[in-house]
Formats: sequence, C-alpha cells, structure tokens
Amino acid sequence: MAAAAAKVRTAAIAVGSQFEVEMLEAIRRAMSFLRQKQILHKLGVVVSITVIGIACYVLYHMLRGIDVAEVVEAIKQTEPSQIALAAVFVAAGYFTLTFYDLFAVRAIGRTDIPYRINALSAFTSYSIGHNVGASVFTGGAVRYRIYSAWGLNAIDVAKICFLAGLTFWLGNAAVLGLGIAFHPEAAAAIDQLPPWLNRVAAFAIIVGLVAYVVWVWTQPRRVGRGPWTVVLPGGPLTLLQIAIGIVDLSFCALAMYVLVPDEPNLGFVVVAVIFVSATLLGFASHSPGGLGVFDAAMLVGLWQMDREDLLAGMLLFRVLYYLAPFVISVILLTFREVILGARMKRLRRAPPGLDAAEPKREAVYVRERGDTGA
Repeated sequence: MAAAAAKVRTAAIAVGSQFEVEMLEAIRRAMSFLRQKQILHKLGVVVSITVIGIACYVLYHMLRGIDVAEVVEAIKQTEPSQIALAAVFVAAGYFTLTFYDLFAVRAIGRTDIPYRINALSAFTSYSIGHNVGASVFTGGAVRYRIYSAWGLNAIDVAKICFLAGLTFWLGNAAVLGLGIAFHPEAAAAIDQLPPWLNRVAAFAIIVGLVAYVVWVWTQPRRVGRGPWTVVLPGGPLTLLQIAIGIVDLSFCALAMYVLVPDEPNLGFVVVAVIFVSATLLGFASHSPGGLGVFDAAMLVGLWQMDREDLLAGMLLFRVLYYLAPFVISVILLTFREVILGARMKRLRRAPPGLDAAEPKREAVYVRERGDTGA
C-alpha cells in the first residue's frame, strides 16, 4: 500500500510539474506574440493618454475658482518646522531608495560594487527619472552610465532595473493591500467603487502577494531567457524586498501627511492610501513627476480638505521630493563627470609604461577606482 501511495504521489507531482511547464511556455508564447505585434507598447500608450486626458479634465474642474493669492498665503503660513520635518522624511525616503539598488546589485552577484555607488545610482536615477518622466528609460540610462564604469553591461543594468522595480511594486502592493483593507473608503474616494468592493480587491492583492512569496520560497524561480534570465529572490529575500518598499513609501507618505492641512484630520492611513494610489496613477501616465495626474488624484481623494491649503502642501512636497533632489542629482553627476574627465586626461598625459609598474584593480571607464568617491 505504501509503495502504491508513493507511486501515486510521484505521478501527481510529475503531472503538476508538466502542467506548470506547459503553462509557463504558453505565457512565454503569448508574451512573444504581444512583443512582436507591439501590442503591449501600443496598449501602454493608450493607457497613458487616457489617464492624462481624464486627469486634465478632472484637474480643470477641480481648480476652477482657485484663488492663487490664497495658495501663496497658505505656503507662507506653513510652519518652518513642518517643512523641515517633511524634508527629513523625504531624505529618509531617498535613503531607503538606495537599498533598492544595493539589493538588486547583490542579487545579480556583484558584491564587489560598494554601497556608495549603489547609493549614487539609486538617488540620481530615481530623482532624474521622476522629473523627466518615462523613468524606466531615463533612470536606466543614468544607471548604465554609472554601473558601466564598474564593468556592468546593458543586460546587467536591465536586470538591476527589473529587480529594483520588483521591490517597488511589491512594496506598493503591500501598502495598498493592507491600507485599503483597513480603510477601504480611502480608495473609494478615488476609484468611486463601493468600500466593500475595494476591501475585496485589497484582500485579493494580499492573497496574491502571499502566493508570490510562497511561490518563490518553494524553489528557485527564473524569468527571461538566455542572458536575460533573472533569478528571482527567494522567500526570505522577497520579504526583505517588501519591507524595503513599505519603509520607502511610508516615509514619502509621512512627508505628504505633514504638509497637508490639519483639518479635517483624516488619519495617516487614509492619506497614505490616497497618496500611494495617486503616485501609481502618475507613474502609469509616464508624465514628468506624474504632473497633473498625481495632483488630480490627490484633490479628488482628499476632497474634504480646503483646496488652497491642500494645493500649498502639494506644491511644497513637489519642491522637496522632486525639484530639490533633481538639482542635487544634476550637480552630483556633473561633478562626477568632471572628476572622471580629469582622470582620463591625466592618464593620457602619463608616460607610456608608467602605469604598468602598478597593477590596477580597476580601469577608468571600465570600473572606477575603489579609493575615489566619484
């Protein structure tokens, strides 16, 4: 009996494995077809245009009757301590972003790249990508410029972008799932769906997140083909990804929470859910900084607040989260290029064979020297 039962279990496992292989192959064929026909690209363009169009329409109606002088006055009346606290939360959020790259670079096996390079790449790529728009491409270009100096090629950088993006989306799923399950009426203010339906959707997100963690925990999982293959982080590392994403979004939401009007006090969870939802809509639009889309979603979601005061808080948030980091990133990248350019000139002027006596661990523009801060 025991032998028969073992055979049945073995057969069931084999059938299950075969089914999984067939399902994955079907998904790959479908994705290949969609890529060949550029259906996903066209669909993405349609979605972006639709989101931006709806946002512009909503924003136009929401901003009618706004007194600009009152908005300016509300900015002036904002306590310096509030702005300073929001700036601290923004800085903490960007500090957390550096672990996106640190995690991704370690995940592809490049433990030799120091944290300072991960931090520079993450901070500059995200701050520039946020402001320029189409962050997948702009942020990827900045990452490639930095990591190529350490011997990483375009495929390596694409893997880093994928894993960093995965951390972002896992964190968003966790925050939205838990937040909407706790306060479904917060999401209802934006999507106009009944709170019970939003709660069902939240539980579905949580179940999907748990299923993904279990899926990667049971055995090593891979996505992609050939040199593009990425080994997904296992269960414990996926939990770490989720934690990084939650902390990052929490700091950003806290910065916004500090700047929005005190009355009516809706609570941090409500503001966080609306903020994350608005951020995702802005991200889907691919507009620079989610301009227009993010603002319309915030105005609709926080309709109970005074519009002039809310706009003042949102403008201050944009200065702290978008404008200031962008300026700092441009300065850092310019400073880095000047240092690398000077180093190249120095090496060109050096007598032939001078560098041969001292073996280099890293080559300029192939990998930066470990003893520099560039």
